[in-house]
Amino acid sequence: MIPIAFYRTLLSRLFGDEPEKEPQEAQEETPQQQDPGPPPPAPRELTLSQDHPVCQLWSIHAFTAKRLPQPRLCLTDPPDLPLDDQEAEKELARLQSAVTDSAGRRLALLDSGRASDLDAQAVVFTAAGGMAAWLLVYPPAGQGAEVSREMLDRALKESKVSWGVDEALLESLPQDPERYFHLFLCAWGKRAVQGVDGRVVDLFPRVLERSITVDENNRVDYTTLNFFQNVTQGDVICKLIPPTEGVEGRTVTDQPIPARDGKKATLPKGRHTEISEDGMSLLASSSGHVEFSGRAFQVKPLLDIPANVDFSTGDINFLGDVCIHGDICSGFTVRGIGHITVGGVVEACTVEAGGDLVVSGGVQGDNQAVIRAQRNIFAKFIENSCVYVKDSLHADCLINCDVYCDGEVQVRSGRGCIMGGRVWAAKLVSAQSVGSQSECKTAIALGGLPCTNFEREAVAQELRELEIEMEKLEAQLDSPVKASLLGKLRMKLSVSELKLRQMEDDLMDIKLELNEKNDGRLECGIAYPGTELTFGDEVLRLRQESRQCIAKLLYGEIVLM
Repeated sequence: MIPIAFYRTLLSRLFGDEPEKEPQEAQEETPQQQDPGPPPPAPRELTLSQDHPVCQLWSIHAFTAKRLPQPRLCLTDPPDLPLDDQEAEKELARLQSAVTDSAGRRLALLDSGRASDLDAQAVVFTAAGGMAAWLLVYPPAGQGAEVSREMLDRALKESKVSWGVDEALLESLPQDPERYFHLFLCAWGKRAVQGVDGRVVDLFPRVLERSITVDENNRVDYTTLNFFQNVTQGDVICKLIPPTEGVEGRTVTDQPIPARDGKKATLPKGRHTEISEDGMSLLASSSGHVEFSGRAFQVKPLLDIPANVDFSTGDINFLGDVCIHGDICSGFTVRGIGHITVGGVVEACTVEAGGDLVVSGGVQGDNQAVIRAQRNIFAKFIENSCVYVKDSLHADCLINCDVYCDGEVQVRSGRGCIMGGRVWAAKLVSAQSVGSQSECKTAIALGGLPCTNFEREAVAQELRELEIEMEKLEAQLDSPVKASLLGKLRMKLSVSELKLRQMEDDLMDIKLELNEKNDGRLECGIAYPGTELTFGDEVLRLRQESRQCIAKLLYGEIVLM
């Protein structure tokens, strides 16, 4: 038997510092050139030092075997289960420990001389998550048996690897010339597929874009501003995509990997909507305007007026949206709990919208029109009217109007002028021009609480009218009818006084919370003399023309920039 020391000497020659000499015919470099050495290991290849047990085993078998490939232990990614860099680094560390341990035990048997003949040995390394298994085969020693299929099956069974085994590899490996000292992927698991949550596919947008588009001529086509999404009974509003079931995974040790089923989505059912018989669609149960409000779709009734609002229709008080294709004639009232769209002109009348108000033609108020909107107002022009808007106002021009706006007043398209009247906005007034060359008085107030003050003024005006009516009624002769009317008037007066007192208290509380802070500003291309700016108690009257100016309140004073 050849002593182990001989193999140690051979190992030092094979893996020592002295470079191996290349064949004579391949030496085309200069004699002084150093050998570059072995190539660097691949990113997922196990690095083996010269005195590693695997290298020592290889040197022992390389002496007796012919053309025995050098050891190379590379982690092969399982199909459809690629290892990321962090996982590969962890698996290489585990593999280093396991290979060193198995090779060390086999080398100890040869060093001790207790076994001169050893059969080939198959060692299985299982990934930490059980999703892959790799196989390493050591060659036989002496008269030991070569690796066989039975030997491989036994090794897999001892490692409890029974699922996802590469049968083709096990059949071909015993005849593979590089079967020894190489790492083979022999089994891989199946990743669990999580179920996909169900979802709702909307056929109508949940949020409507409320913006105006100015063309190249600085004009706005207000007739295109239609915020209605009309549906008829039975139309599909949205559809339900059902969830998918999770697919259970499997490890190489035949252990199940649970998978979560997708969550079921719920159709956002609101008023005047119904769920289809198969439960997969949301349908409109009545015709109208579809709108997403809160957490559900709802169909709001839509009143469509094909012509004018006049004596043929009378006043309109509708619990829904109103679409008027013609004009609203003088003296009539239109109230809608939703959006109101007017295709023509609004004359000296009252219009109150619970949502947006769009007037394609414009407003000719004749100092009698009262326009209110709880959201936005879009109008071609507004003249001689009282306007109350919660969010923002967009128009081409405002002439002799009293405007109360809790948001922004944008008068930039078309003529873009504010002439006469009073505009009070909480945040911003933006216009091309303010006032006129004739120096007509134009008041711009900024900051504060415009809408709350408007409501207080309206209640105060109502209270004054009731007091005048009370005085006229008390001057009449006593009668049962007078007594009845006086009782009703006193009740109205009491309610109005109580409402006014409550509003004044609320207004004072809100002012204290705001700490008299004014954040509003004026932006205009030109401001003419006669324009009056107000920020709270501060007032500035323009004596000369100002161009491209911005007015703000800084340190308690109104500043033009």
